[in-house]
Amino acid sequence: MKINLAYGQGGLDVEIPDRNLQKVLTPADIPPIEDPDAFLLHAIEHPIGSPSLSIVARNARSACVVISDITRPVPNKTLLPPLLRTLEESGVDRERITILIATGLHRESNRQELDIMVGSDILGRYHVVDHHARIPGEHQFLGYTRHETPVYVDRRYWEADIKITTGFIEPHLMAGFSGGRKLIAPGCAGEMTIKALHSPLFLEDPHCREGQIEGNPLHQELLEIAGMAGHDFIVNVSLNAARKITGLFAGDPLAAHAAGVEFVRRGVRATIPAPADIVVTTSAGYPLDLTFYQAVKGMTAAMPVLRKGGLLIIAAECAEGLGSAEFTTMATSFTTASQFVDTIMSNPVVIDQWQLEECAKAVKHAEVVLVSPTIHRKYRTKLFIRTAETVESALEEGMKVLGSNASVAVIPKGPYTLVEVEGPSFPGSR
Repeated sequence: MKINLAYGQGGLDVEIPDRNLQKVLTPADIPPIEDPDAFLLHAIEHPIGSPSLSIVARNARSACVVISDITRPVPNKTLLPPLLRTLEESGVDRERITILIATGLHRESNRQELDIMVGSDILGRYHVVDHHARIPGEHQFLGYTRHETPVYVDRRYWEADIKITTGFIEPHLMAGFSGGRKLIAPGCAGEMTIKALHSPLFLEDPHCREGQIEGNPLHQELLEIAGMAGHDFIVNVSLNAARKITGLFAGDPLAAHAAGVEFVRRGVRATIPAPADIVVTTSAGYPLDLTFYQAVKGMTAAMPVLRKGGLLIIAAECAEGLGSAEFTTMATSFTTASQFVDTIMSNPVVIDQWQLEECAKAVKHAEVVLVSPTIHRKYRTKLFIRTAETVESALEEGMKVLGSNASVAVIPKGPYTLVEVEGPSFPGSR
């Protein structure tokens, strides 16, 4: 059977033998909102758990609107105009409105990406800037959380009278779901804060995983930081496979985000009767599969439906390589996942170790093969996972070990799908 996988910007067609295919796991086909502009205008004037944005902004002299960077397909060209117009109509001068890009520890945005994210009109009329986590002088120290995380937040955010975030709610490999509080930390947090949030103290907790909000210590930590930094209003969306808006959740950061999470959970859930021997998945295509660092999200998302000791094949273009310089050095410095884990457990946190830690969790569960021709040619002998040129060749090699009748499940949209085995959790599931 031919199946199209989300891969890069063009997709990737793969052939899965019919006799082996157990199920294609896809999220529900939720229709888009017919008139998102009108829906948004209504939502910000009749928000969830909050007075209207015009009332919230009434006495503000300055505003900071935080948006995601290029690694998240947030439709800010739709979300920003009514938000900015409402702020100005409420008395906030345009010159005192900052659009802050929540880069976390990601690289800076380039001009082409800025055009994609917000458009030339907004770029020409508003102050649009990147967050710089590695520049201490741009941050305000707010104290420590109950878990002793040092809280440093972008001073432009901290000093604004009204603090608004936009975002995209999807399953997240550590925080349960993205959106809401994540735009503040790690999005606009300083390097020391981000390192602490991604330490084994949080990530080794079994509740720190996709789709898990209740009891998730990282989720609670992010909420505490948002409370310290201030968070006045959110506008979060859910998207379908075509990246059209299917849900829009505006208002109080806690109440609106919770409503969005429940909507998304129902829409992205896909189940399978029993764990598969082999899972073929993705990192949901561009922009999430720009790097191997981001592609790890597709690995962890597939674990619940893959039997322990099975084979995970993840197709991710990785057009920008492995990731940051720090991540690239780290990812090519360990011959086994166990060696890497032993190292991070006995040393201070270093930048980007957390994503490799999540990759190591996947390797502990099953064999992992990355299908990315560029990575395969350049780094195939340097990673603690295997690489392959094609999904078909990885499948062929896997069936030599697991047998010609090995069951195969396919997750075309990777981390955008919350996959589960039907009924009670199976032994070895995360």
